[in-house]
Amino acid sequence: MMMANIEATLYPLVVNFNNYLSSYILVFLLVAVGVWYTIKTRFVQIRYFTAGLKKVFGGLSLKGTKHENGMTSFQALATAIAAQVGTGNVIGASGAILTGGPGAIFWMWIIAFFGMATIYAEATLAQKTRVVDKDGNIHGGPAYYITTAFKGGLGKFLASFFAVAIILALGFMGCMVQSNSIGSTFENAFGVPAWVLGIILVVICGFIFLGGVKRLAAVCEKLVPIMAAVFLLGGLIVLIFRIQYIPETFAMIFKYAFQPQAIVGGAFGSALKTAISQGAKRGLFSNEAGMGSTPHAHAQAHVSHPHEQGIVAMAGVFIDTFVVLTLNALVIISTLYTTGGPLHECGAVATSTLTKSNLAQTAFGTVMGQGVGAAFVAICLFFFAFSTILSWNMFGKINVVYLFGEKNAKISTVIYTIIALVFIFLGTLMSNDLVWELTDAFNYLMVIPNALALFALTKMVKQSLKEADDMKHKK
Repeated sequence: MMMANIEATLYPLVVNFNNYLSSYILVFLLVAVGVWYTIKTRFVQIRYFTAGLKKVFGGLSLKGTKHENGMTSFQALATAIAAQVGTGNVIGASGAILTGGPGAIFWMWIIAFFGMATIYAEATLAQKTRVVDKDGNIHGGPAYYITTAFKGGLGKFLASFFAVAIILALGFMGCMVQSNSIGSTFENAFGVPAWVLGIILVVICGFIFLGGVKRLAAVCEKLVPIMAAVFLLGGLIVLIFRIQYIPETFAMIFKYAFQPQAIVGGAFGSALKTAISQGAKRGLFSNEAGMGSTPHAHAQAHVSHPHEQGIVAMAGVFIDTFVVLTLNALVIISTLYTTGGPLHECGAVATSTLTKSNLAQTAFGTVMGQGVGAAFVAICLFFFAFSTILSWNMFGKINVVYLFGEKNAKISTVIYTIIALVFIFLGTLMSNDLVWELTDAFNYLMVIPNALALFALTKMVKQSLKEADDMKHKK
């Protein structure tokens, strides 16, 4: 009863805060940084797109080269993708479509395209500003390049603000979102109480957390390619059965990107704002470009030049949004929104039984059968969310060390890990909506200092890219 009262009080306050940030600050900052770096790098996401994919798939391995400290470039990418490919691709995309209509996916694509330039800058800066401690451990991420961008007290304040925000956003609240999604989908698919999944997650995550970067890298490089392949295969099977609806599906995405009021209701202006806002919000949560999370993984990579990890990072956004998220969206729209589907021409009105938690399960179930579809999504989501928890915990841990110093690293990371495990368990007990809203709030707060530093360090990114362009022309 007490928990319910707290949720009822907190929820409207957090929603209003998030609406203000997402509508007036977040969209502007994300698009501005992405457009800025797209122009300043002369469309690096197009010029080096093929090179990025070649580097990724050339380094694909389920058992990469071992390093005493840090990771291989592919392990770093796998860890970053583990963070990116999570509930944002399944639950987040579902929520965006339900609230903003199919057109929200178009705005996710726009955010992701410019986000590829943003994440190139983030990964490059993470490589250039990382530090190695006396034991050879690598520390890097926005907190380190923020203090490079802004000297003195301002830099320390912004870096500390970012560190606290990411610990709360990903290390604690974000892991609640992931465990919450696992619990709700498993309960829906198998009737297993969510708290049982909470206990299982705590035990497995605790074992991996205690193993440090090496154990995390070993798990991610094996888990990420397999989980992505299984989900993509399932999605392609559904799309083959619904192939006659694919043209209509794409038509709906483009049509409702600019005429969302036709499916979500309301006035044109507010409907369009909702579609763009949902696309931006869920796009950010999905690919994390500009949020400042994945640079922690890219800082760990052993590469000959920062540019190399920058183009690998771009491939991560492409895989996350244009492959995994898009496939899920196509499945949902082609089965539920096209002619004859339960949400055709009525959108968010007919959502009394369909929510962001079960929308994907219902969509896959139209072809696979409801039981099999629900089970398939639940199992895929388990691995997506589980791998995200692992990566996010590492990102938070790096910032705990930044805040409390290397001298206190052991005790501070142990305390952090215990609190994180408690939050993972609590996530399976709380209501879905409040957990999402709290996570959004801290995600938005992370973006602000990270974006400011990205603008301030443009010259450093351009210099790194110039070195890469010069090397390319000499070949």
